[in-house]
This record gives sequence, structure tokens and C-alpha cells, in this order.
Amino acid sequence: MSGIPDDLRAAFDAYETALMANDLDALDAAFAPGGQTLRGDGTGLLVGHDAISAFRGVRGGVAPRRIEQIEYRPLAEGVALLASVSRYHGGGTGLQTQVWQLIDGCWLITAAHVSPRAQALDRSVWRTVGDPLWQGAWEGPLAGLAVAVKDVFAVKGYRIGAGNPAFLDSARAETTTAPAVADLLRGGASLRGIARTDEFAYSVAGDNVHYGTPPNGAVPGALPGGSSSGPASAVATGQADIALATDTAGSVRVPASYQGLWGLRTTHGLVPRQGVLPLAQSFDTVGWLTRDGDTLQRVADWCLSYDGSESTESVYGESADDLPWRFLVPDEAMQAAEPETRAAFEALVASSGLPVERVSIGDLDDYLVPFRTVQGAEAWRNNGDWLRAHPGSVGPAVAERFRVAAAITADDEAAARAALTPLRARMQDLVRDAVLLLPTVPGPAPLRTARGQRVDAVRRATLRMTAPAAVGGLPAVSLPLLTLPSSLGPAPVGVCLVSRAGTDIALVRQGIALHARACRTES
Repeated sequence: MSGIPDDLRAAFDAYETALMANDLDALDAAFAPGGQTLRGDGTGLLVGHDAISAFRGVRGGVAPRRIEQIEYRPLAEGVALLASVSRYHGGGTGLQTQVWQLIDGCWLITAAHVSPRAQALDRSVWRTVGDPLWQGAWEGPLAGLAVAVKDVFAVKGYRIGAGNPAFLDSARAETTTAPAVADLLRGGASLRGIARTDEFAYSVAGDNVHYGTPPNGAVPGALPGGSSSGPASAVATGQADIALATDTAGSVRVPASYQGLWGLRTTHGLVPRQGVLPLAQSFDTVGWLTRDGDTLQRVADWCLSYDGSESTESVYGESADDLPWRFLVPDEAMQAAEPETRAAFEALVASSGLPVERVSIGDLDDYLVPFRTVQGAEAWRNNGDWLRAHPGSVGPAVAERFRVAAAITADDEAAARAALTPLRARMQDLVRDAVLLLPTVPGPAPLRTARGQRVDAVRRATLRMTAPAAVGGLPAVSLPLLTLPSSLGPAPVGVCLVSRAGTDIALVRQGIALHARACRTES
């Protein structure tokens, strides 16, 4: 602390006071304005005052602490480095390193890096975790890979929690492990842990009122995407290599898009769902998320093709050559995408020289409305008795969805199923000799602070784009191919391929080829 100028120390102390009070205006004023200011921590780097300000609004303050050491190093005239050690009242220490610059007579932070106190378990990501929690086979094509399992799959000796503490308390330990989990373990992967889900998997945002919102591994301060939020975040942040998840209306594809991951929704019914807590059986599928295409291919090759699999018959899918290199872009999906997403997608297609045709799949609401009716009816049949027995146990947003679901009549459901029949046939006919190509979601992940009507609007817009593949029962893979500006900095948006039923392995291979082609074009 020796030699630190009085006015710099006063500025530092004022910043610490603002941190403890979570005074957002004072914190904004402490950072230099403009696009060159930096702030980084273990979740990523924020560039520019606006991105830092947006992040700070979702952080919710800092745990009580005191500064027990400051090191001062002058770097140049009016520029100084401060490194300080924080000791938290609740135990543990942290480190913050800041570059301060004298600008118009005021000391302002131009760059900062924060190392928070060590955290044994991020409860927003994990329900339980080990190193490993369950050892897989010592040999196999998946050896050395760690799996985060969404908390809707049965793991022998553990309870299913479904993202809700009351449900967890009322559950019994599972006596067998779900085949979808066992297949990964038999292939050599190990179970790192059981990861959080949005309550009852009835959401695509990725938030959870009971355990908190898992971090977005690509965009600090953004929603992670749900309902497979926990396992997706575990993969995106490097805590696991494979996320075992489910996708009813987009719960693999949405977090894949939001966090720059590869995500495969498998053909409906291809991977049996024994030992998986259902949401809506007419649409529920098993899927996986990974950080790269090669890992996803290893998983798909093993889980969907090997002889003796518990989760499938021997159904080695068609090779990449068997899927046509012919792509159909749905007009309605392009209209539903945000303008920046549409422009980036069209630029990607143009630069890659893909053989693309535009096609109409019909009004997206024609898919979404009956889809949600059938989904709601099944969700209430699956969970209604428990919800009636545990009033007030579910967060407001999910409770409202179940309230609507409870009001669906048998006639409503029958009419919705009848409306879905020709739509399913239309989707299946479109991919008979082509592959659908579209943005996975309308745009980048929303801010974690998004609430109410904003979240509802994003949810509806997203489901309008993801529901058609679910209605068709078709496999879909999201590739991390687009990067768009957002208030939090550059953000990923996925590109989705949808093919005919049973071509899951070929679809992953085609996705890898398309990704390689796009990357070559960029370079």
C-alpha cells in the first residue's frame, strides 16, 4: 500500500463502498466510459463500458468482505496498477487486479480482472457432483469423457429432482439407471454429476427460482437456455465434456445456440426414455450437447449404432453421403428470426456457396398452438397429482404454465392432435430428399435480468422456430456458426439442420462437414 496517491486510494475506497452497497450508478461512474474498458473473471471477458454495466445489473451485489492487502505499482504518468486481496466474512479470499487511469482529473478503472473465492460447488449448475460421481468402463470410444446428466434421468442410488426441492424431497432413490445414462458409461464415459434443470423441464429460458440461474459459458450475464440449462452450462464452462439432456420443444437446441455448443435432438422414439421423467411423451426426446463436433459424433456413433446397446436396436444410421447436400430454408423461420440473425445467416449461406432453396412450411403458429395444447395436456397428466398435493412449491412462471395446462379439456387435446397430423406429414415430406437449414433461435441469449413480458415474448418467438421439428418427430442438430453483437458483447447463435427420421448419425456428420466448409470460407 506504500506510495499510493491519496486521490487514487480515495477512488478505490469509494469503489469498494459502492460494491458493498451494490450502488449501480456509482459503479458505472467508477469505470472509464467507451468501448475500450475491460472486465474479466472466470466466466469470460466483457469489452466496453456498456457490456460491463449490463453484466453488473444481473450480478446482484458482492458478498460482504474487507480489503486486507493492496499492492500499488505506477505504470506511467496518470496510470497505475492496483492488486488487492479480499477476505470474505463468510470465509475465503479473492483477488482483484485493476488498471486505474487519471481521466479529466478523476481516477477511473480502465481494466479489471476478478478472481473470486474458491467455490466447491456451483449449486446453480450441479445438484451433486464428483470426480467422478460414477466411474464408467475403463475402455471404450468415450473413455476419458465426463458427462453431466440432466436431473430428469434415473441414476441408481440417487433421486430425480426435476429442478424442484420439494419434488426431490418427495422422491425415492432410483433402483436402476436409465439406459441412456448406462450407454454412455458402458462406452467409457464417466458421470461427473447430476446437473440442474428448469423446473419439470417446462421452460426454455434456463432460470430456476430455487437454485439460481446457471452461467452462460459463452456470454457472461446472459441466460443459459433451458430446460437443459445445468448440463449445458457444465459443458460450456469446461466442467464436463458431454451433456445428457432432453428436448421436448427445444431444450437441447436452445442452450446449444445460446452457449455456442453442438446439440443433437434425436429422432423421436429412437432412444427409449425408460428412466426419464416425462414432460410430454408425444415430443420428449433424448439428446446430447458437446463443445465440438468430433465429440458429438463419437457419442452418436456409440449410442445410436453399436450392437448390444440398451437404448437402441442396432440402427447404424445412414452415412453423410446418404443425406442429400440439398438444403431448404423455411421462409417463415427467416421471418421469425431477428434482423441481425437473418442478415448473418444469409451472409453465411452466400459465402459458403450452399445449394439452398427457399420453401414455405406454413404459419409457425399453426405448429405452436396445437403443440402447446398437447404438451400441456400431457404435462398436467404427468405432474398434476403431485402439484395438487404440493401447492405453492413451483415458481411463478412454471406454475402459470401448469395452471393453463390444467384447463385443457379432452376436446381441446383431441382437436390439437388432429391439427398436428397434417403438419407432421408436411415436415416429414419436406425432408424426404432434402435437409432443412435455419437459424436455431431468433437471436442471442437474453439478459439474465429479463423478466415478465420480455421473457414471454422471447419464449414464444423461440418456440415458434423450434416446434416444427418436434411436431415432425425429426432429428435436429444445432451448430455454433453465427456470432452476433449483443449488449453483453459478441454472442453465439446456432444454425440448425433438420433431416428425416432415423438419419441422426448422418446428420451429425453432415453438420461437421458444413461447419468445416463455413470455417474454411471465413479463413
